Amino acid sequence: MIQFIIKRIGYGILVMIGVTLVVFSLFNFLPVDPARLTLGQRADVESVEAIRKELGLDKPKMTQLVIYLNDVSPIGIHAKTDEAKAKYSYVGLIPLGKNTLAVKRPYLRRSYQTKRPVNEILLEALPKTFILALSAIIIACLIGITLGMLAAVKQHSLFDNISMSVSVLGISVPSYLSAMILAYLFGILWHKYTGLNAIGDITEFDDLGNEYLELKNLILPAIALGVRPIGIIFQLTRSAMLDVLSQDYMRTAKAKGLSFGKMLYKHALRNAMNPVITTISGWFASLLAGAYFVEIIFDIKGLGYVTVVNLLNFDFPVAMGSVLFTAAVFVVINILVDIMYGILDPRISIRN
Repeated sequence: MIQFIIKRIGYGILVMIGVTLVVFSLFNFLPVDPARLTLGQRADVESVEAIRKELGLDKPKMTQLVIYLNDVSPIGIHAKTDEAKAKYSYVGLIPLGKNTLAVKRPYLRRSYQTKRPVNEILLEALPKTFILALSAIIIACLIGITLGMLAAVKQHSLFDNISMSVSVLGISVPSYLSAMILAYLFGILWHKYTGLNAIGDITEFDDLGNEYLELKNLILPAIALGVRPIGIIFQLTRSAMLDVLSQDYMRTAKAKGLSFGKMLYKHALRNAMNPVITTISGWFASLLAGAYFVEIIFDIKGLGYVTVVNLLNFDFPVAMGSVLFTAAVFVVINILVDIMYGILDPRISIRN
């Protein structure tokens, strides 16, 4: 197991290096001058050149790439100066002359617009996206798995046929369209009956300045974000359950007099969960990485909202940091899912 985990982490590191190369190439070959964005269009030439030098934009592209990789890597080589230590907050490991091999948090640089550290901006927005994504995936799991199991037990019934039709419709409708429909119907048209808002952040502040979770502003965006996962989880659960229910060991359990409920929950559902878990993990990673349009529609200041706004403002460090964070989330969750496979299904053995 340990060797498998180490190997998967190694693959994850290679994926992250590849994503970093792609992200750097995309954002650094656009016809936009970050120095001008930082100072404004009326800045004089000397000030622009000074900012370009400070940001390292006066160096060749390959040199800029090496510096960026060194910045975002958790292990890098940095100068043994107070300025570098304050900038990167590193812990030195091995002295290398005037430099040191150090371990640190990935340094995603500073926003061109606000001058704030990108790490700080993303960490500030992340909790809202996490709450939204977690709520959406919980709703999708509860509804999708329950309906999928019932549809498999009642195959070819009216309930099964209606559920299949509704799930196809749910999969076909984009999240942003679901968000707009729900916001209009329940947040505007029927607002006086539902009490729900068409727009509103999921966290608000009381009179004393304490932040709290506003649940009524979470309901509509969580449902809108969970519509597509519900349909997919439903269909996978139904298909997997039908396959498991037709196995010989299920017929043997039934012949031995095992109760239908125990047979369904203890044996059938557990053995049918592998493809469902893969789907749940993938969707949760996707939602956590940024529910861009849903956050924009409902005015939720989460990771997706921050990314879109800063991308429109050509604030590349924030956009690049968000993409790298997205990739890291997918890599970590995929590793965790592979480990969960071996725990949930004894038939699966992890081979190196």
